[in-house]
Amino acid sequence: MEHKVKPYTATGSKKEQVEKMFDNIAHRYDFLNRFLSFGIDKSWRKKAIKLLSAYKPKRILDVATGTADFAIATLKLKPEEVIGVDISEQMLAKGREKLKEEGIKNIRLQRGDSEELQFEDGSFDAVIVAFGVRNFENLEQGLSEMNRILKPGGVAMILEFSKPRGFFGILFKIYSSVIVPLWGKIFSGDSSAYTYLPESVKAFPEGEDFKAILNKCKYQNVKDHRLTFGICSIYIGEK
Repeated sequence: MEHKVKPYTATGSKKEQVEKMFDNIAHRYDFLNRFLSFGIDKSWRKKAIKLLSAYKPKRILDVATGTADFAIATLKLKPEEVIGVDISEQMLAKGREKLKEEGIKNIRLQRGDSEELQFEDGSFDAVIVAFGVRNFENLEQGLSEMNRILKPGGVAMILEFSKPRGFFGILFKIYSSVIVPLWGKIFSGDSSAYTYLPESVKAFPEGEDFKAILNKCKYQNVKDHRLTFGICSIYIGEK
């Protein structure tokens, strides 16, 4: 199960270790995202926003917002309010710097636990997550919380790494298990963080398995879109 994969040690809370990990790498997180994905991560978010536009959300919650890249991307939809929550204060600090530099006023970032969201039932038209759900300590609890705070007819949109197949899958496995940890260690100073990345992707229940979990958590009309030879998937579930 995915919750057994932790950044640092086999014992102790995954949540606390994930918080520590992102605090440790926040200073190089955006650079490494662009560098390690060759900039393709921007196109993934762009595709997700295009799919999200069909729902015309006015109030959006970005769970595991990190440095707020996905939250900022939603501004193309002209929402009335966007809130980003994350457990890492250092990641949020970087996100707030970015908002200040770009003069963005209608995104609010706050510390929050994805498995205990501090919002009322039916508060949001859309909940989005980019590469965050595999870091949940309790995946079903986090997904159920996201469903709880959605309005009826609202949508959850989740970007997450998946496992490409065939020859490209072999190349990606070598890249993610050998090159990514090496470069991650060099640039971030935290070797464990970028060893955890491929391990967490490997353990995550992707594709039909993850769609079944979304159905179990009471999402309707669940769909997925595989991008870039299957490296990334966009999952959509409605309330």
